[in-house]
Amino acid sequence: MKILIFLISCMWVILGVLGANGNSSGGSNRPKNVSIGALFTYNSVIGRSARPAILAAVEDVNSDTTILKGTKLNLIMQDTNCSGFVGTIEGTFGVLTRVAMQLMGREVVAAIGPQSSGIAHVISHVVNELHVPLLSFGATDPTLSALQYPYFLRTTTSDYFQMYAIADLVSYFGWREVVAIFVDDDYGRNGISILGDALANKRAKISYKAAFTPGGPESDIDNLLVGVNLLESRVFIVHVNPDSGLNIFSTAKRLGMMGASYVWIATDWLPSLIDSSETIEPNTADLIQGVIALRHHTPDSDLKTRFSSKWENLKNKETVKFNSYALYAYDSVWLLARALDVLFNSIDAITFSADPKLRDTNESFLHFQSLRIFDQGPKLLQILTSTNFTGLTGQIQFDSEKNLIHPAYDILNIGGSGSRRLGYWSNYSGLSIVPPDTLYTKPPNTSASSQNLYSVIWPGETTKIPKGWVFPNNGKPLRIAVPYRVTYLDVVTKDKGPLGVKGYCIDVFEAAVALLPYAVPHQYILYGDGQRNPSFNNLVNDVAEDKYDAAVGDVTITTSRTRIVDFTQPYMESGLVVVAPVKESKSSPWAFLKPFTWQMWGVTGIFFLLVGAVVWILEHRTNTEFRGPPRQQLITIFWFSFSTMFFSHRENTVSALGRLVLLLWLFVVLIINSSYTASLTSILTVQQLTSRIQGIDTLISSSDPIGVQDGSFAYNYLRDELSIAESRLRVLKTQDEYVNALQRGPNGGGVAAIVDELPYIELFLASTNCQFSTVGREFTKSGWGFAFQRDSPLAIDLSTAILQLSENGELQRIHDKWLNRNACSNQMNPIDASQLSLSSFWGLFLICGVACSLALTVYFCRVCWQYSRYHAEVNEHDIEHAETPRPSKRSIRATKSFKDIMVFVDRREDEIMDKIRRKSGDSKRQHGQVSDGPSS
Repeated sequence: MKILIFLISCMWVILGVLGANGNSSGGSNRPKNVSIGALFTYNSVIGRSARPAILAAVEDVNSDTTILKGTKLNLIMQDTNCSGFVGTIEGTFGVLTRVAMQLMGREVVAAIGPQSSGIAHVISHVVNELHVPLLSFGATDPTLSALQYPYFLRTTTSDYFQMYAIADLVSYFGWREVVAIFVDDDYGRNGISILGDALANKRAKISYKAAFTPGGPESDIDNLLVGVNLLESRVFIVHVNPDSGLNIFSTAKRLGMMGASYVWIATDWLPSLIDSSETIEPNTADLIQGVIALRHHTPDSDLKTRFSSKWENLKNKETVKFNSYALYAYDSVWLLARALDVLFNSIDAITFSADPKLRDTNESFLHFQSLRIFDQGPKLLQILTSTNFTGLTGQIQFDSEKNLIHPAYDILNIGGSGSRRLGYWSNYSGLSIVPPDTLYTKPPNTSASSQNLYSVIWPGETTKIPKGWVFPNNGKPLRIAVPYRVTYLDVVTKDKGPLGVKGYCIDVFEAAVALLPYAVPHQYILYGDGQRNPSFNNLVNDVAEDKYDAAVGDVTITTSRTRIVDFTQPYMESGLVVVAPVKESKSSPWAFLKPFTWQMWGVTGIFFLLVGAVVWILEHRTNTEFRGPPRQQLITIFWFSFSTMFFSHRENTVSALGRLVLLLWLFVVLIINSSYTASLTSILTVQQLTSRIQGIDTLISSSDPIGVQDGSFAYNYLRDELSIAESRLRVLKTQDEYVNALQRGPNGGGVAAIVDELPYIELFLASTNCQFSTVGREFTKSGWGFAFQRDSPLAIDLSTAILQLSENGELQRIHDKWLNRNACSNQMNPIDASQLSLSSFWGLFLICGVACSLALTVYFCRVCWQYSRYHAEVNEHDIEHAETPRPSKRSIRATKSFKDIMVFVDRREDEIMDKIRRKSGDSKRQHGQVSDGPSS
C-alpha cells in the first residue's frame, strides 16, 4: 500500500504541473500565454546547469517576435527531489504530497524534464493518459522507448548509443572482459544491460556486475571495490550518477586501484561534473588521472558561442560553466516553442477535456478529478517529432524511434588539471579523430581498419596500453592439471623435484611462461592415479568445469574440445598413424615387371605398335626398306616398333614426317627407359618391407582388432568418426602390451595394427629397434596445446610466447632434449608405392599421339592431292587417243573405288610422280600438233 501511495505521489508532481487551469485562446487569435512545466532536481549537477539554461531559453523565446508571434511562454518549474526512490518511502511520500498540493490548479501543454530515468518511467504513464508531451533532456535510460511511452520524447542522446561507444572502445584496445560498476536503479541497470549486449557483438563480455544502492554509505563502495580488485579483469566501466560518482574514484585511489595496469572508463556523468567548473579542482583531478570518459558531442557553432557569452552574464546561475545537459535543456524549450507555433497556426483554440477514468476515484484522491486531457496533445506530439532545426547541440531531428539522429560522443582522457580529446565516436563512423559532422557527407565506414584515436595517458602516467587483466589477487596460484602418464614418460611424468613434474611438455610450458612480461604463479597437480593413463577428455572437461585453471601436457587439440576450452598455439604437430608388423619382401622372378603398373605396360605396348604402324605408313611409298610382301611388311612393323626400345632399329627413315614422328618417339622411349631402370634398381637393391595392412582404409574394410593407447582420443575418433565397431578396439596400457599385441597378431589374440599419434609412434619404434613400421600416411592433422578455460587471456599470451620459442629455435632444442631418438625408417615403403603409373607419363604419350595424328593428316592430304592429279591426267590421255574422233555424247568417268585407291597408295611415290610428269608432257606436245595442223 505504501508503494502504491508513493507511486501516486510521484505522479502527482507532474500532475500538478499538468493540472487544470486556463490557457486562454480565442478562435482566430493566438493565446496570450501558454503554460509549460519544467521538472528536475534543482540541487544536482545536471539541475544546476539546466535551470539557468531553461530560464534563458524561455526569455529568448518570449523576446523573439518571430517565433510565437505575441504568445508568451509561462514557465512553471518544480523541484523533483525524488529521483530514483532515494531514501525511505515514508519520507519521500511526505515531500511529494506537499509538492503536489502546491501545484494544484495549474495546467500545461507540455513539460520539460525530468532528468531522472526513474521518475521518467513513472511520469510517462501519466502524460500518456493526459496526452501531454514530455520532453526529457536528461533521462537517458534506453528502456524508455517510444513504443511503451508514446508521449515521452527524449531530447538528448540515449545511453543505448553510449554503451555501444564503450564496446567499440573495449574492442579497439583489444580487451575481452570488463567489470561494470553502476548504481542500482533504472538508469544504471538498464544501461549496463545494453552494454552487455554491445560487448557480446564484439566477442567480449562483462565478467562481473558490481551494483551499489544509490545514496548508500561509503562503506558499501569500499566493500564493492575491495571485491572487484580481487578479480582478473582490470577494465572498469563506471556508470553512476554525477552527484555521487567521485566517491568511486576516491575509494579506488585509497585502495591503490588508480595505478598502472588499471583501466577506468566513465560514462557521460564525469564530463558533466567537470565541465560545470572552469578548471578541475586539484583534489578532484588527482582522483581521476588517466580516466577515459565520454561526453555528448555538440559541434562548435555561432549559436553555441553566443550562448557561452550569454552564460557569463546570467545572474541566476550557480556554476561558472555549463555541461552538455544545459544545451539539451535550452534546445528542448526552443523545440517546444517551434512546435507550438506550428500548432497555433492549425487550430482555433487550446482545449482540455475531463478524463472519464478519474471520475470514480476514491474520496482520498478527489483532487485528481480536476485533471483533464489535453485535446491537442496528439497533434502537438506529431509536430514535435517532425520538427527539424539547428540548435545549440546541432541538428534537432528525430528518427522513427523518436531518437535524435546522428548520436555522437567526444572521447576524453583526463590528465593534469583538465582533459584532452582522444577522438570521437558516432554510430555513423565509429571511432575517429575527425569530427563526425564532417563525415556525414561521406559514405559510412565502421570497419576495424578505419577506427582511430590519439594515444592515451593511462593511470600511472604510462602510454603503454594495459593488457586489461591480471591474475586474480586472491592469493591462489594457477591450478594446472598435468596427466599422470604411465607410458612415454619423456613426454610428461611425475618428478621428485620442486615442480613435482618433468618432461617435454613441462619444459615447453616453463619456457613460454618465462617469456611473458608478467609473473604467472602456478602449481602443478597430477591428474590420474599413476596406474594407467588418465582420460584426456575427462581432463579437458574438468578444466571447463573450473576444477582446474589449465591443463599442461600432451593434450591433443580436437574440434569437440575447442568447444569447451581455449587452446594455445600448438607446440607439437601430431596426427593419427597406423603402425603394423612388417616383413621383408622376397625377390620374385617377375620383379622386372614391377617398375610399371599394368596400365603403364599396356599403354606403352600399344604406343610401340602405334608408332611402328604410323612410321610404316609414312615410309611405305618412299622407302624400299618398308616395302615387300605383306608378311614381310607385317614383320617389319613389329620389328621396327619394339627395336626402338633399345634404339637398335636398322631401318632408316627418309620422309620428313616419318623422321619427325620417330624423333619424338625416341625421346619418349628415352624417358621411359630411364625411369624403368631407376625404379627396377630401387626395387632390387633397397630393402622392401611389406604388410598386409596398407593403411587406415585397409583397417576399416577388415574385421581385425585394432589397438589404441589408453586415454587417447583415438578411441573415440575411430568409433565415432570412422564408424569402427567398438568390439574391434583394444585398449593397450603399456608399451609392452603394444609389442605383445602386434607380435601375436589378430589370430593369436593380438591386434592387426595400432592407431596412435605420430609423436608416440616415433618413440615406440625407436624403443623397439624399428621392429615395426607405420603403414600408409597420417590420416588426421592436429597438434598438442595447453588448455585453458574459455576466454582466458593467458591462452593468447602463451600462444605468442610459443611462436617466439619456435622462431628462436628453443622449441626444437627442448624437443631434441627429450624426444630425439635413433630415427627409424618409420614409413613402410611398399613395392606398389615405387611403381610408376600412367599418371606420370600421360603428357609424353599425349604429345606423341598428337604428333602421329598430325603427320598422318598431312600424309593423307598429300596422297589425295596426288591421286586426284594422277586420275585427271589419265582421263585426259584416254580421251585424246579414242578410236572415234568425235567426242562421245557421254562423259567417260573413272570409277574411284576403294580398290583403286589402295592400289594407288601401294605404288611407289616416285613412280606416280614420274608417270604424272610424263603424261603431262605428252599431252602438251599433242596440243601443240593440233594447233599447227591448219596452218600447214
